[in-house]
Amino acid sequence: MNFYSKLAAATALAAFCAPAMAADFVVDSAANSSSGGTGLNTGLTYSAGDLFTVSAALDDLWSAGALPRWSNADGLTGPLFATGTDESGAAAGTQIGASFGTWSQGGLSAPYGSLVGRLGGVYQLLGTNFSGPAWASGTLELFYWDSNNFDNSGRVTAHIATTAVPEPASWALMLGGFGMVGGALRSRRKLAVRFG
Repeated sequence: MNFYSKLAAATALAAFCAPAMAADFVVDSAANSSSGGTGLNTGLTYSAGDLFTVSAALDDLWSAGALPRWSNADGLTGPLFATGTDESGAAAGTQIGASFGTWSQGGLSAPYGSLVGRLGGVYQLLGTNFSGPAWASGTLELFYWDSNNFDNSGRVTAHIATTAVPEPASWALMLGGFGMVGGALRSRRKLAVRFG
């Protein structure tokens, strides 16, 4: 296979395997609270089993109220201390987060202050790092998981990447292309043996 054939095959394979979509969504702890707010509609529609990832920075913080209620998208799961430059505005070393247990709503129990998704009416904990199949079919909504939203503050940015799942026609086209490349290689070998 010459250089150009290899490049064409590699480019086709990379395009075939690349994420189909990636975008950032800002989830507000008050406006998008699971209690008193409305979910952030991402406009991303999935069928059960479609693969996607959701990630949020560990140092991106939001709050469920007075100290110590600051957390990242994993929620209020343990002690968290201010850096002096984080969103809490507290002096470095001040405890700004603690464990507050879990909140149960809509069939899900998850840590207070965590990032949660909903598909087809079914909730799922996302936290700072989710990677896997869609647990139901529908349009993805994002929530700040909490029992009320009156004293919430802050926002977390969720990065969502959707993995492309090729349609049957795309599979056929790709397999046909690889078959043609393989046939061309066999023909070149036969010519090389005959005239070599």
